[in-house]
Amino acid sequence: MSTILEEKREFGREVPEAISYAVGHRIRVELLAALNDLESASAVELARVVRQPLSTITHHIGRLLEAGSIRVERTERVRSVEQRFYTVIDPIYVTDEEMAAMGAEEREQLLGLTLQQLVAEAFSSFWTGHLTSDPEVCVSWSWFNVDDQGRSDIAEEQLRSWRRIQEIERESQARCEASEERPFSVLVSSLGYKRSRTAERPPGAPLVP
Repeated sequence: MSTILEEKREFGREVPEAISYAVGHRIRVELLAALNDLESASAVELARVVRQPLSTITHHIGRLLEAGSIRVERTERVRSVEQRFYTVIDPIYVTDEEMAAMGAEEREQLLGLTLQQLVAEAFSSFWTGHLTSDPEVCVSWSWFNVDDQGRSDIAEEQLRSWRRIQEIERESQARCEASEERPFSVLVSSLGYKRSRTAERPPGAPLVP
């Protein structure tokens, strides 16, 4: 996981700045979301998917490369022209023990890449209207003031919920195979982290009985 760290040294950007820059423009967001769906793609293919001029796409690909958000997966000769194929920097899935053993810079890069992909997916869905048109959309956030035990309990509850969602996917896949129904993608995210400030809960925050 050296890409963003190398960018930091080469271009002088800190990791949070590089991550924020990558999702600071709509076209860069759309490129990241498109590459999440594709194993790799050339600038020509991405221009077709994102529906932007090739020159515009090439410019933003360069910016994403600088930010360490994507990398060149391979180079191929296409009609006597060398074409680069790009792919996203995939977040690495680690255990609690592996996360605890990471250095500060490794943790920063891992979490930054994950947050970057989540933001890109959310904005892409919002701009295409899928987020607002989903009758079962779930968007909620709040902060909760807890002690150390409460923090651990929240983490365990999130893990339990995540495992159940994975079970639901397996059940859905089995039904689709039997019925030949075509599945569709639903993005589910789960964030749980210590807030930068401590304050009373947001005014008007709902309390579910």
